[in-house]
Amino acid sequence: MPMRVSGMFSGMDTETIISELVAVRQTKVDDLKKAQTKHEWKQDAWKELNTKIYDLFSGTLDTLTYESSYAKKKTTVSNPNVASVITSDNAMNSVQSLKIDKLATTGYMTGGEMKAGTTSSTTMKDLFDTDVFGADGTAKIKVKIGDKEREITLNASSKVSDVVNQLKKTGLNVNYDTATNRMFIGSSASGEKNDFTISSDDTLGSQVLDKLGLSASAGAVKKDGQNAEIILNDAKFVSDKNTFDINGMTITCLDETKGSSVTLTTQEDTSGIYDMIKDFIKEYSALINEMDKLYNAESAKGYEPLTDEEKEALSETEVEKWETKIKDSLFRRDSTLSSVSSAMREIMSSGFEVGGKTMYLSDFGIETLGYFDAPDNEKHAYHINGDEDDSNVKNKTNDLMAAISKDPDQVVKFFTQLSKGLKSKLDDLMRRTDYSSMYTVYEDKKMKEEYDEYTKKIAEAEEKLLDYESKWYKKFSAMETAMAKMQSNASAITGLLGM
Repeated sequence: MPMRVSGMFSGMDTETIISELVAVRQTKVDDLKKAQTKHEWKQDAWKELNTKIYDLFSGTLDTLTYESSYAKKKTTVSNPNVASVITSDNAMNSVQSLKIDKLATTGYMTGGEMKAGTTSSTTMKDLFDTDVFGADGTAKIKVKIGDKEREITLNASSKVSDVVNQLKKTGLNVNYDTATNRMFIGSSASGEKNDFTISSDDTLGSQVLDKLGLSASAGAVKKDGQNAEIILNDAKFVSDKNTFDINGMTITCLDETKGSSVTLTTQEDTSGIYDMIKDFIKEYSALINEMDKLYNAESAKGYEPLTDEEKEALSETEVEKWETKIKDSLFRRDSTLSSVSSAMREIMSSGFEVGGKTMYLSDFGIETLGYFDAPDNEKHAYHINGDEDDSNVKNKTNDLMAAISKDPDQVVKFFTQLSKGLKSKLDDLMRRTDYSSMYTVYEDKKMKEEYDEYTKKIAEAEEKLLDYESKWYKKFSAMETAMAKMQSNASAITGLLGM
């Protein structure tokens, strides 16, 4: 930075004078920066709104356009305490009889109590009163899980904790309980094929199992793992788990029926279809309300983004309120927003032919509240008459649920057409153009170019401002230099004249 001369000789406050001269042109730079900031805020606002529109397009609408999405089934169990059923969409409508003869269980052993004073660090040698291992004796223990057999080897220095760890490595769940001085062992999964046995073919191994409480003679109690067995429509099914996947149903057994039977009734899930439509209406209405609120926002005339200097003069709360006022008004009377909103409302109010008859949302009890009854910016939102979650219409008759119960195919055909129409319209609005990217309802490419143009203009304006400021510093510097020379010459003349 060049050295700048102050008003040393002229006595003038050159810094203040130049600052005031530059201030007029600084305003132009500030205006450009404010315009760019406002433009950036609108870009961000569009991105957020576009995401919500795309979510409706690619999520809810994409699902509702396929009739198969509505093919929901449910199965009711006459005694839900003994079984529960998850029903897939391809399950048959039916009434079936179910008996649960056995529940699947895991193999489980409760070990006998070991020698008093035993701990996790007690060695095999300590469990015996005499040295049965000798110099290098080993005890071999066989662990059989299903049809797989493994062997563990123990010696005199092996600890109780070592036994636990080796048994765990075979795939069993094992715990040594110090409070009862017993081992507890269980299969990792239920069913006969996952059951286990622990034994030994040699004398020393058998003695070790006795000392560990893992033999019947030492008090061990073994409960064998068993398979679940059910009778569905007089046909027997067996599983190593308490769940059965049969013909589109996942049956989970909870208790034995003890010779009696329960009834499984599979039918169309009218509540599932209703919930799908309700979720769609709710999502659409929330989106259209937001768009109306943005379009009808109050004017923020006279409000512009603040410079850093302007922010310093205000509190954080005041700055936030100021900026919120501007951000809330960014879409006021926006033509693009109006086009998107109008296109969506047009499809929602359209009629679609079902069974030779043109039907509308109102035929299913789905309507707006009316211009004079609806709150501001909610005049285009739809409500389902009789919806218990909607205080505006919950006391009305639920025509949608009645229509689904009476003729679900009619309801499905109408809403697949409505969804396809709305999805197609949004697809048209979100096509790629020279000014917008794919799946974007606003001109994001154009807005990016405009933002970059602001950056270019700001840089040019700042460079001109710096040149303008430097020009004035040079002029005042030249003036100060000239006055310094004049003062020096006057002093020299005065000296010559002896004055």
